[in-house]
Amino acid sequence: MTEAIVEQTEETIKPPATSVGVIGWIKANLFNSWFNAVLTIVILYFFWKIVPSFIRWAFIDSLWMSTGAECHEAGGACWSIIPANIRFILFGFFPYELQWRPLLAMIMLVGLLYYSQNRKHWKKSLAYAWFIGLFIMGLLMKGGLFGLAPVESSQWGGLPLTLLLSVFGLTAAYPLGVLFALGRQSKMPAIKTVCIVYIELIRGVPLITLLFMSSVVVPLFLPEGITINKILRAQVAIILFTAAYIAEVVRGGLQGMSKGQYEAAESIGLNYYQTMRLVILPQALKIVIPPTVSQLISAFKDTSLVVIIALYDLLKTTQSVLSDPKWMGFSTEAYIFIALIYFVCCFSMSNYSRRLEQELDTGL
Repeated sequence: MTEAIVEQTEETIKPPATSVGVIGWIKANLFNSWFNAVLTIVILYFFWKIVPSFIRWAFIDSLWMSTGAECHEAGGACWSIIPANIRFILFGFFPYELQWRPLLAMIMLVGLLYYSQNRKHWKKSLAYAWFIGLFIMGLLMKGGLFGLAPVESSQWGGLPLTLLLSVFGLTAAYPLGVLFALGRQSKMPAIKTVCIVYIELIRGVPLITLLFMSSVVVPLFLPEGITINKILRAQVAIILFTAAYIAEVVRGGLQGMSKGQYEAAESIGLNYYQTMRLVILPQALKIVIPPTVSQLISAFKDTSLVVIIALYDLLKTTQSVLSDPKWMGFSTEAYIFIALIYFVCCFSMSNYSRRLEQELDTGL
C-alpha cells in the first residue's frame, strides 16, 4: 500500500520529458515567450545565411601561401598577405637583418608581464627583474653598446612600438592617475584646483588633439636646436590623457569609502600618508578594479591613434602593406589579423582582472 502511494507520488511530481535535457533548456531559454521565439528564429536565419558563406570564403576557397596576383584571381580570402608581409607588419622599418632584436625584446616583455601577474611574485626581486629587463629591452631596440649596431627610433614600428606605447603608457598613467585622484580630494585649495583643472581639461578634449599638439605644437615652443623624440612626445600625451580618466575612476572608489575608515585610522595614530597607503587606497583600488581595467583596455586600443601623427605602429605598418598594388583589395584579411592581436591583448587584460578580483574577494 505504502509503496503504491510512493510510486504514484513520484509519477505525479516527475517532470515531463520535454522540460528536461536539451529540449527543456531550449524551451526555457529560447522559446519561453513570443518575443524570444521570434528573436531566436531571426538569429538562426542570420547564421544560416552568413556562416556557410563566411566559412567558404575564409577557409574553403582561401589562399594561404600565394602571390598577390594569384589572390586577385581567386574568389576566397587571401590570407597570403599575412605570411608574405609578416615581418614588415610586426617590425616596420627596423633593419631586416636586426629584427631578431625587437623580437627578443617583445618576448622578454611578455615574459615579464606573465611572471608579474602572480601576486606571489610581487617582491623586491620582481622590481629588480623589471629594471634589468627594461635596460636589456632598451639596449636591444636602440643598440649602440656591446657591439650592437645603433638603430634610430624613427625606424621603430609595428608591434614593438604598439607594446611600447601601451605597456609603458598604462604603467605610468596608473600611479599618476591615483595621485591626481588624491589631489582632487585634497583639502589644500591650490592642489585641489590644479588637479580639477587638469582632469576636466584633459577629459574635455579627444586624444587626437593631444597627439597633434605633442607632434606639431610642442616643437614650436622648444629652443632652436633642441628636439624631442616623436615617440616620446606621443608617449607623454597618452600618459597624460589616460591618467585623467584613471583619476576619475579612482576618485569614485575613494568616495565609496565610509568615514569610519578614516576615523579608525586616525584613532590608532596614523597620519595622512599612512592612512591612504595602508587603509584607504588598498580598499578603494580593489573596489574599482572592473572600471579601471575597462579604462586601461580602452586606452590600449586608443594607442592605435598614433597613426594620425605618422608613427608606424601595428596599424600603420598594415596600412602601408595595403598601399602596395600587389596587395590592394585585401584589407579585410589584414585587419582581421590585426584585430586578433588586439583581441588577445585585451582579453588577457580582462581575464587577469577577473582572476585578481577573485583573489582579492571583490566583485562578489
